[in-house]
Amino acid sequence: MHILLIHQVFVRPEDPGGTRHYDFARYLTEKGHRVTVLAGTRSYLTGEPLPADRRERPFPGLEIVRCGVAAGERRGFAWRTLGYFSFMFSSLWAGLRTAGVDVLWGTSPPIFQGWTAWLLARLKGKRWVLEVRDLWPDFAVQVGALRSRRLIALSEWLERFLYRHSDQIVVNSPGFVEHLRGAGVGGKEILIVPNGVDLERARPISRGQGDVKATSARGGIPPGSLLREPHRLEGQFIALYAGAHGMANDLEQLVHAASTLKQDPRITLVLLGDGPQKAALQRQARAEGLKNLIFLPPVEEARVPALLMEADCGIAVLKAIPMFTTPYPNKVFDYMAAELPVVVAIDGAIRQVVEEAGAGIYVTPGDGAEIGQAIQRLADDRERAREMGRNGRRYVGVHFDRRELAGKMEGILLSLG
Repeated sequence: MHILLIHQVFVRPEDPGGTRHYDFARYLTEKGHRVTVLAGTRSYLTGEPLPADRRERPFPGLEIVRCGVAAGERRGFAWRTLGYFSFMFSSLWAGLRTAGVDVLWGTSPPIFQGWTAWLLARLKGKRWVLEVRDLWPDFAVQVGALRSRRLIALSEWLERFLYRHSDQIVVNSPGFVEHLRGAGVGGKEILIVPNGVDLERARPISRGQGDVKATSARGGIPPGSLLREPHRLEGQFIALYAGAHGMANDLEQLVHAASTLKQDPRITLVLLGDGPQKAALQRQARAEGLKNLIFLPPVEEARVPALLMEADCGIAVLKAIPMFTTPYPNKVFDYMAAELPVVVAIDGAIRQVVEEAGAGIYVTPGDGAEIGQAIQRLADDRERAREMGRNGRRYVGVHFDRRELAGKMEGILLSLG
């Protein structure tokens, strides 16, 4: 089967960001399928042009075709929207020239590329699946990024149109199902293929034998340290946030958490990643003289598991708005796979996962002081923190193994092709 995936922000292991679709593509090609990805020419996190060929073949069976994007992610909402529209048309042209396709796979966000998948499916006489990873435009409206009434109305119309005209809808969080039911999918079946982790790549080394995990996250410095040695953090309890620095992430609460913890010399907060709000966050931290808060640039996904091994807990935060009770942020599964206890300042679906697993501490979204207190509790009781980490690893192993999830997606695509 030849699968055509339209995904503007497709991430490879050498890029920063989540590799859900790269991992799925590897699984599918191992099963004998061919996957062609129509991807953008700019990085998801930085918006910078990708130093990549127009056509890449990372491994047998996968071809990545780069399609032009007019603007970067970092230049404001209007420029990002222009980039989305430019990719709609550049990917449409590339898709028309892709022969022998059996099934199409559109993924949102951005939702506009769903239009490309629908139109290509109609022109080629094939069926297509719409994968919803983000409730757009509702997220953008509640965050305040999307305010134009005309653009909101257009986006909502497009959302309903794609839901009605897709041959199959897949969501990556059960929290999305109720919203889709209310947005006009009628009695159409909604299948869930959640976010997850590659458990082999995220395999933690067992503690207590002088190994990397035992020495790094408990005060020593492992060989090839990415975090502790370069930043002189030996012996520190490191609370790590890894991900985007945008409006939706509301990382000001982590600056506040660092402020409440600045009298505790044991603890350092590390913010790893990039995004449009990062410069403002750095200015705020400098203005408050926060020596316990470190900002690091994004790293390629392939290096993230090793970096997580050097942390002591992971932090997951989103802006305190009603719609953000619905998603499954992938960083939480990454933390859990690395045996990190999670401080989760997100209510709803992902809170339920963490609490069912016994893998961390829930705090009130938007309350930086409470985040700081939760980090202190973990630093005060290291054995409890380690137990939470072990619980989390076991739980994702049972429920969120990416290879098993890829198999589920394969079954969906086969039913359409």
